[in-house]
Amino acid sequence: MSVDTAGSGQQDTTLRRVMGPKLLLLFIVGDILGTGVYALTGQVAAEVGGAAWLPFLVAFIVATLTAFSYLELVTKYPQAAGAALYVHKAFGVHFFTFIVAFAVMCSGITSASTASRAFAANLATGIEWEASNTQIMLIALAFMTLVMAINLRGVSESVKANVVLTLVELSGLLIVILIGFYAIGDADFSRAVAFDTPDDKNVFLAVTTATSLAFFAMVGFEDSVNMAEECHEPAKIFPKMMLTGLGITGVIYILVSIFAVALVPVGELAASDTPLVEVVKAGAPDFPMDKILPFISMFAVANSALINMMMASRLLYGMSRQGVLPKSLSKVHQKNRTPWAAILFTTALSYGLIAYVSNASDDAIAVLGGTTALLLLGVFAVVNVAVLVLRYDRVEHDHFRTRTMIAVLGAITCLYLVTPLSGRDGEQYEVAGILLGIGLVLSVPIYLHRRSQGEDLEITDPDDIPPHDIP
Repeated sequence: MSVDTAGSGQQDTTLRRVMGPKLLLLFIVGDILGTGVYALTGQVAAEVGGAAWLPFLVAFIVATLTAFSYLELVTKYPQAAGAALYVHKAFGVHFFTFIVAFAVMCSGITSASTASRAFAANLATGIEWEASNTQIMLIALAFMTLVMAINLRGVSESVKANVVLTLVELSGLLIVILIGFYAIGDADFSRAVAFDTPDDKNVFLAVTTATSLAFFAMVGFEDSVNMAEECHEPAKIFPKMMLTGLGITGVIYILVSIFAVALVPVGELAASDTPLVEVVKAGAPDFPMDKILPFISMFAVANSALINMMMASRLLYGMSRQGVLPKSLSKVHQKNRTPWAAILFTTALSYGLIAYVSNASDDAIAVLGGTTALLLLGVFAVVNVAVLVLRYDRVEHDHFRTRTMIAVLGAITCLYLVTPLSGRDGEQYEVAGILLGIGLVLSVPIYLHRRSQGEDLEITDPDDIPPHDIP
């Protein structure tokens, strides 16, 4: 199996380079912000008590370690392919590349499913409706149907739209922070340094368990590497903008979590699917902000769901085009030029996830968000190893280079947070295993057939895929 990265006769990118440093920064910040902090602050606090800021800080550090590896790889190979390309260049094993690519796709589906549950919970809160778990599930399914319809119609992701969406997402979190400062006299900051862990866990295990969940709030920075072909001088601007974006979001998350536990008792945060609304109610009871924030939250998580479902369907489409998955999944709508078969399949998976987790777990948002983090942490561990393997692959242009020890620490910390040693909920392994099992069921017959025919399986370079198949 080989990757055709040279000799294709298509050395020039087919994408327009429209993003400078400011727009790239906004893209990174907007991609990281979203469902995680809006929906999971309460669950994180339930694991560690008032020190809910600590897991977010640890998650920020782990994400930053991995970001250094991504920076070396994206500046070395400035192509819109991401982890699957890096892993294939490093190891050249078809099965391994497939697992990484499918895990990234599944993380998009679980992230969108998390967002759908958060959307439903915020809608119920916004209209002051005491919805049951079943009703929340039905709203989430209806929301995913709407996302599917938009995806089928064809959504053009423009930089201007991303700027608007990012500002809306930021506004909700800034409201929480400003209300925190406004109510600082009524806040009990002693709770922010108090650990209240479950009886079966010590402090270290409680922190790592909470970190494995809080990491969901930090994912998204890795998506920006897929914008490399649309950036001016990616090797020059990516390092500063990615690290700045991570720093901005890290500070916002830590401030939000500190004010959350200082204004609202941990038990109330943990019991709510809309924890930041509880913070606003407690900090500014005389202002109507608690009426506005649920709808801002809905907008933020809806954007996350749409972006993730678009990513997941395009990844599935691409794997089908390369013959890794059934060709029927690469069908494109003649009028809208959207990969309708892949969209329907990924939506069906999200339906199943939402229904399964809603019925099997008392905390569907935590299970889905934790599964997203589990899948991506596994990918990040492999990427941190890949950057070291690819040190032997020389390129002619200058690029960012991370320190070996940073990549090693990134691999170790990500791998640890993947294992049961971190205290991760077993339901997350179950959901991730089901998703990856579906991928294997789809791929194994094709793999065996092509091998029996003596065909060489390829992971195609992005520049070799015709640019007009899908918008």
